[in-house]
Amino acid sequence: MSTWQHWKTETDAQGIHWWRIDVADKGANVLGRAVIEELEQLVVAASHEPPTGIVITSAKDSGFIAGADVHEFTRIEDEDQALELIRRGQGLMDRIEALPCPVVALINGFCLGGGLELALACDWRIALDDPKTRIGLPEVKLGIHPGFGGSVRSIETIGVLPAMNLMLAGSTVDARKARRLGLVDDCVPDRQLESAARHFLTRRPPRHRPAWHQRLLDTAPMRPLVARLLQRAVARKAPRDHYPAPWALIDLWLRHGGNRRAMLEAEARSVARLITGETARNLVRVFMLQDRLKSQGRKQSFRPAHVHVVGAGVMGGDIAAWSAINGFRTSVEDTRAEALGSTVGRASTLCRRRFRRYPHLGTAALDRLLPDIESAGRAHAGLVIEAIVEQLDAKRELFKALEQAVPDDCLLATNTSSIPLEEIGEGLENPQRLVGLHFFNPVAKMPLVEIVRGTHTGAEAMERAAAWARAIGKLPLPVRSSPGFLVNRILMPYLLEAILMVEEGIPAVVIDRCATRFGMPMGPLELADTVGLDICLHVGRNLAEHLPQDPPLAVPAHLQRLVEQGHLGKKSGQGFYRWPRGKIQRPKAPPGAWDQNRITDRMILRLLNEAAACLAEGVVEDTDLLDAGMVFGTGFAPFRGGPMHYARSLGFEEVAKRLDALAEDIGPR
Repeated sequence: MSTWQHWKTETDAQGIHWWRIDVADKGANVLGRAVIEELEQLVVAASHEPPTGIVITSAKDSGFIAGADVHEFTRIEDEDQALELIRRGQGLMDRIEALPCPVVALINGFCLGGGLELALACDWRIALDDPKTRIGLPEVKLGIHPGFGGSVRSIETIGVLPAMNLMLAGSTVDARKARRLGLVDDCVPDRQLESAARHFLTRRPPRHRPAWHQRLLDTAPMRPLVARLLQRAVARKAPRDHYPAPWALIDLWLRHGGNRRAMLEAEARSVARLITGETARNLVRVFMLQDRLKSQGRKQSFRPAHVHVVGAGVMGGDIAAWSAINGFRTSVEDTRAEALGSTVGRASTLCRRRFRRYPHLGTAALDRLLPDIESAGRAHAGLVIEAIVEQLDAKRELFKALEQAVPDDCLLATNTSSIPLEEIGEGLENPQRLVGLHFFNPVAKMPLVEIVRGTHTGAEAMERAAAWARAIGKLPLPVRSSPGFLVNRILMPYLLEAILMVEEGIPAVVIDRCATRFGMPMGPLELADTVGLDICLHVGRNLAEHLPQDPPLAVPAHLQRLVEQGHLGKKSGQGFYRWPRGKIQRPKAPPGAWDQNRITDRMILRLLNEAAACLAEGVVEDTDLLDAGMVFGTGFAPFRGGPMHYARSLGFEEVAKRLDALAEDIGPR
């Protein structure tokens, strides 16, 4: 056996070379410059003295290859430098494909981006049959598309529509779906991985090719029609001005599909152009922000043997279900049997969807979810999460009772969305172990959890809470206890400004369209309807009461009237929009000369103003954490890099100038 810095290599008794990637000082394997240089040397040696076969796999339990080293993207200075790096990667994949011996990619876990491009250059791909295996080409999420030949080889392997759908959405599939698509040739249990690799190297079955109808779609007469269909689908989710990468991918296939060498060259030039553009740089920044949040949960390990959630409402029940799905024995307490029944029902639905190809794992998750009507789970909990009604006295009394019932080392957490921890923890003997764990709805979809630090919260409690948030797959954001914390504090003025414009006669659909054209995932009024207008009113009033602003935060009378009339949004069927059978009904915008730039400024600048106030008050540590919180907590236009990054790109003087102009025109906020 010979050892490289990033590869472990050995030759077995059959003359098969085993190349195991194990990138030094990284938790996950990524394709950086040094890793590629070593692989190039291995490939050159194998081409001169071919072994019986080669198996490329990972020495890390975490997975195969997570893609390119994104941190190296930030060091690319211009398009020429990018093109040189991409061509080098393409050349390596070409040489692997041309090796005079058979090559198998043995995929144990995630195989993403450049990792899948490497696997596609191999003769066969065998994946671990496990839910943790995720396979895909998610480069569009970084503002680019595959650049190491992936756009060409994926289409050649599985056909244009399956390949394009995978690349344009940036989605991933599990091992079983990958096998159905033909993306991998087999998926087997862990104990059979190596024997399966030997089988393929010995038998050498034909390489997978797409069905005839998929090959037909990749012919010159069909490409324009297919391209139009793809463009129509992309336009609904990724406007060309905001996200150019998927459009560029369709264009290069339309122009060069069927000509392998021309498409590879066009792929390289397209990625070099995209990766040096503003959208890609901002999306790479968002990727780094995500890494920063993940790092908050690595300061210590915390895996409580038992989690106990008090309150089986929608939030409490869904927190408990998510905890159980992620491997924790979790009890959920409520005095209402019907609430516990609803929790189990929703959890069953979630498990069926999440584990539809692995139903035994869904059954195991449900077995870990324990309805508790007698408060039995308190006595052996390592973590208790309170998720009861948003009333101070009720929460305060509950925590006094919990402190006496739980073990001394149990972490106490509240899911409050607005009440300061200092008030909740008043009267506790040990307030150092009280922390906020503020989830967002829906729990299964929203990645962010605010980790709230009260005046008395201990550092260990913050670290343990962040570690548990990471253990259940969430992104922990440390924030200081203050009204609305970070996300609701910044989001609410943005929503209220939109409602004020409705009061002024601007149609809701026009306001929302301005927000989505800016890059928001949905308009503020649709969002308010989705959250619930009663909840918006409650949070707005709470902020108005507790925030020391001059002038004070004003809650629009129109919002109060809607709530009084029972128009609560989606859940009541009527709010700013009608919601028949839970589906939004958007009216056509009435004729009118609406100043869309001004509408956008009123919403977005108010959001930026509140963000600056949060920074000044120390609600979060720095601008990066603020931007991370707003991107992952609200979906703030990722291609803009976060609100403070966007303000910096405009220029802070320009932002102040526009705010002053709005204050003169419509009054201070």
